[in-house]
Amino acid sequence: MEGSAPVTLPCSTTFDLPGYTIDRNLGICWGLVVRSVGFAKGFTGGFRSLKAGEVPQYTEVVDSARQTAMERMAAHAQQLGGNAVLGVRFDSSDVAENLAEVIAYGTAAVVHPS
Repeated sequence: MEGSAPVTLPCSTTFDLPGYTIDRNLGICWGLVVRSVGFAKGFTGGFRSLKAGEVPQYTEVVDSARQTAMERMAAHAQQLGGNAVLGVRFDSSDVAENLAEVIAYGTAAVVHPS
């Protein structure tokens, strides 16, 4: 991904983390991004959406938005003093024409290896 840094904190969709002991839950952390498809991708994606199947132009935008939301969520967890995120979830919605909001959220936690 262009400009993306990998998320280095342990993250889990469950509320446990195998191999780690949870010391403290620090509360909700989140990362939010609003993305535009952009004219070129929207134009070519619009034509692709006329027939059945995946629309790679939109998939690329949404995948990039999820990665950015994860990075921001991990950074927020660290700001709260956490070194892991538990119960990770994603949500998305349209906020305007050609604008999509993607949020990643979970529980910031302090963990140590078991």
